[in-house]
Amino acid sequence: MHGNTPHAGSRGTTDAGQRATADVPDLSPEQKRILQHDAARIAHAVREYLPQEYVVGSDVGQGMGGPEATVAVQPPAGDVVSAGFAADPDETPTVSDEDRTEVARELAASAAWQVKRAVGSSFTPAGR
Repeated sequence: MHGNTPHAGSRGTTDAGQRATADVPDLSPEQKRILQHDAARIAHAVREYLPQEYVVGSDVGQGMGGPEATVAVQPPAGDVVSAGFAADPDETPTVSDEDRTEVARELAASAAWQVKRAVGSSFTPAGR
């Protein structure tokens, strides 16, 4: 809401009426590549848990606080679910195997829950 006001940005860093790009850190090309690779690995793990009807994607972009990766799942019914994680430009942005597995499982479970919520009990199962 206040992004276009004279008091936007960090104090002493951004002048009134100027875009606050100096406030947002950036990653090196190697750090971006590592972050993209980790996000793609999480997306791949999510695809392993879910049927083909679920669309899974990953992206690395610039968030409000700096660089961040997002993995999102569009279930066949219901709302999109996503997980994002920020990268510290002062460190190598790696995601541990344990964290990748946990995020992938939680995204898959959340996406399945979205379908359950959207469909509810209004359909007749084809078999038992």
